Amino acid sequence: MDWLNRIKLILAVLLAAGGVVAYYILVDYSDLLRVLTVVAAVVASLAVALWSEPGQAAWSFIRAADREVRKVVWPTRRETIQTTMIVVVMVVIVGFVLWLIDMGLVAALSKLTS
Repeated sequence: MDWLNRIKLILAVLLAAGGVVAYYILVDYSDLLRVLTVVAAVVASLAVALWSEPGQAAWSFIRAADREVRKVVWPTRRETIQTTMIVVVMVVIVGFVLWLIDMGLVAALSKLTS
């Protein structure tokens, strides 16, 4: 990474940090103004970061990941509900089995200790 990109990334970090510092310095102002200051600093920071080579690479990765997510065949509502119900039933069954094992261990230990 060349020096210009390093300067851009350092500037981006300083902008974001400046927004956080401004939030704590502006205690006498309304919360809305303080939050808007942080939001503006973060937006400016992201803009500067995207202007750098690593920022461009990250943005192209995000776009490629979004394209891949759109290619996924997501389950239908019916399939999702059926799968959820299977999971709920299995959780109840496993919970009941664990409760039975626990009761058996408690009974065995109480016989051993009495």
